[in-house]
Amino acid sequence: MDYYFKPSAIKNIKRLPKLLQKRILGKLDFYTNGKDPIDFAERLNDKTLGSFRFRVGDYRIIFDVADEKVIILAIGLRRDIYKR
Repeated sequence: MDYYFKPSAIKNIKRLPKLLQKRILGKLDFYTNGKDPIDFAERLNDKTLGSFRFRVGDYRIIFDVADEKVIILAIGLRRDIYKR
């Protein structure tokens, strides 16, 4: 399954240090190259943010799945990401 970034998620990831960007992109590759990325995800209760989330350390990747594509909506620290 492929993944795509919304423009807001691109802004989020560009603000992070390069080492953390590589770590997050590596985890995204790992999650999406498996059988079903949803196996690694948690379903969100508040659907206004997105449907699912991945955990990478203290960071969360909020995403939706549509037409066999993972659409990254937001990336941020756990303490900040849910306040949007």
